[in-house]
Amino acid sequence: MNKMLFAFVSLAAIAVATPALSATSIGNVGSIAGTDGSITAPPLGSTYSYVSTYEGVVGAGQIASVGGTSGSEYITDAFSADAGDSLDFYFNYITSDGSGFADYAFAELLDGANAHVAYLFTARTQPSGNTSPGFGLPANSATLIPATSAIVSGTTFSPLGGSSGDCYNAGCGHTGWIESQYAIGTTGSYKLRLGVTNWSDAAYDSALAFAGVTVDGEVIDTPDTPGVPEPVSWALMLAGFGLVGSAMRSHRNRVRFA
Repeated sequence: MNKMLFAFVSLAAIAVATPALSATSIGNVGSIAGTDGSITAPPLGSTYSYVSTYEGVVGAGQIASVGGTSGSEYITDAFSADAGDSLDFYFNYITSDGSGFADYAFAELLDGANAHVAYLFTARTQPSGNTSPGFGLPANSATLIPATSAIVSGTTFSPLGGSSGDCYNAGCGHTGWIESQYAIGTTGSYKLRLGVTNWSDAAYDSALAFAGVTVDGEVIDTPDTPGVPEPVSWALMLAGFGLVGSAMRSHRNRVRFA
């Protein structure tokens, strides 16, 4: 391959590889397709994302005023929203740590400068009663459907690692899939932060599954909905392929008339 053709191929490859996202993942963040142990697929689609305290990072996935030990978090890329737009998604909190050491999870809305706007939901288990908002945690700003969520038995979930299927004390299980609906108050740029943390130790892990994040019906990319190349990347890629074709034709002509 001549040098010019190699350069054009390299340009096209770079364009394809250029990500559209600048989202932040800290700790154990990933995605799953379909049922995983006790956790079924979400209501809309079969693939969903998760953050887990298993193999988490010290200080991650916490509410600043509450604290914790180790956890994980995911912050979406910035997205634009108008006042009155609906920010919607589904979540499912899974924990093997019960009363006395109850871990917690949450979703926090940030502005474009990463400043706190609202806690959409918080979740923490107790032996009986509602799991969200979690006891000792900020109140929910979003509307949850269903409005109340007693813990459902079953902690088998592969992102929990060695804690999958385990339980410490009353309160272990999962919430089932809950829909969160929140009306944006002010037009601007925002990010969504989803986190989970161990509470007072690092034993018996917990996870937060989430899916279907949309704003005014537009999908917000998460680990289960990977982004496509940005418009500039597509332009570079198409230009690269066009130049590759031109270079190949030129090369063939040179061979033909040599």
